[in-house]
Amino acid sequence: MTSAVGDHEKAAAADADADERRDQARRPRTMTSTEEIDNTITRPGSVRINVKGAFIVDPDTSTPALVNGRQGNGRQGNGQQGNGRGSPTHHETSDIRLPNHTAVVSHIAVDIGGSLVKLVYFSREAHSTEPGGRLNFQSFETDRVDDCVELMKSLRDKQLELNGSRPGELCVMATGGGAYKFYDKIREALGVDVLREDEMECLIIGLDFFITEIPREVFTYSETDPMHFVGPRETIYPYLLVNIGSGVSFLKVTGPRSYQRVGGTSLGGGTLWGLLSLLTGARTFDDMLDQAGYGDNAKVDMLVGDIYGTDYGKIGLKNTAIASSFGKVFRMKHAAEAAAVGGTVPADVGFTGGDISRSLLYAISNNIGQIAYLQSQIHNLSDIYFGGSFIRGHRQTMNTLSYAIKFWSKGEKQAYFLRHEGYLGAVGAFLKRQPKNWGRRGSLEGMDETLELRRSVKAKEGLAA
Repeated sequence: MTSAVGDHEKAAAADADADERRDQARRPRTMTSTEEIDNTITRPGSVRINVKGAFIVDPDTSTPALVNGRQGNGRQGNGQQGNGRGSPTHHETSDIRLPNHTAVVSHIAVDIGGSLVKLVYFSREAHSTEPGGRLNFQSFETDRVDDCVELMKSLRDKQLELNGSRPGELCVMATGGGAYKFYDKIREALGVDVLREDEMECLIIGLDFFITEIPREVFTYSETDPMHFVGPRETIYPYLLVNIGSGVSFLKVTGPRSYQRVGGTSLGGGTLWGLLSLLTGARTFDDMLDQAGYGDNAKVDMLVGDIYGTDYGKIGLKNTAIASSFGKVFRMKHAAEAAAVGGTVPADVGFTGGDISRSLLYAISNNIGQIAYLQSQIHNLSDIYFGGSFIRGHRQTMNTLSYAIKFWSKGEKQAYFLRHEGYLGAVGAFLKRQPKNWGRRGSLEGMDETLELRRSVKAKEGLAA
């Protein structure tokens, strides 16, 4: 009898243990095991980023906020407001939450361009009751690269404190021209390995990641349907990437590692930034975009209506279409000179820094949009993605680019934008610290080797039969 009772108690205890194990399996894991930490610290390249359930952190997930004509996220990052020197730290976009990734990540990534430095790093939310962590995004003006280095040093120190790893076990993944220009500076300041990655390849890896993995990342834009989100897709090739940084590169992409730079133009974000710094009182690129949001380009540009008095419907031009960028300035100059010798100034003469900003923004954007269309036409590409740090969620810029593609292609081609448009290269460099076939749905890396292995196995099976 006693034996039967004992057996019953043991069975009940075993059932209870099984129930507890099932409950633990159902609950999200909030801690990383010691074995996992040791493994990922000693072999950081073995980290597999778990993107399952990834989403963009946004105060209002129903629709991204647009602040002063630019996309915003309602907060500043990590409490950093710059250093009082007119600089620089922009936490201009929302972090990406990775709720199912719990392993240690022992690297950070940086994309150093001619105008901006873009930094991406993963943070474990050690004091949170929720599992996983997040990808963090920050940018600096390149002439304040020392500020970025200081932040990377603080991230290094935090990594050492949280994980107990040694400095030699950490690394910086770097891309962009500055990865070479500032290589010694970063390496000496941080005392860690700096691995330099190809800029164009990183752009493609980063864009593919956003297209295939992150919900509410890619969107189309028009005045009638602003920010229409496109869900993650598995079939994405071929496409044209228009990367607008200081200059502009046009990349034809036909696969994960198959791309060709088919063209470019020197008239890009650096052109806009440089000219507006001469023509207006704006000190930063964000100031210039803000001014453009309130400006009226019709006070500076000569429009079709100024010439014809109406639309030019026969060739599809509205009266508001720009016939000549800055075309009215010459007339205004003559009017001002006449006023200086006793004449009268017409009431419509005069323009502001905002008017100039919008005019030049339209000029650069229209030029990029038309070249993008021509490249897509030459290479028979229907999907056109705009990346780089030029757009920054600015409504007029997106509408100009989107309208240009729609107008010239008669609606046959589509312009796409990204909420993390400036971080394609940095994210690509971050993801380069991964083994082959690390689990992305859209990744075809290693497929050739996999197919070859399958063929060899089948061949052996055939011989054995």
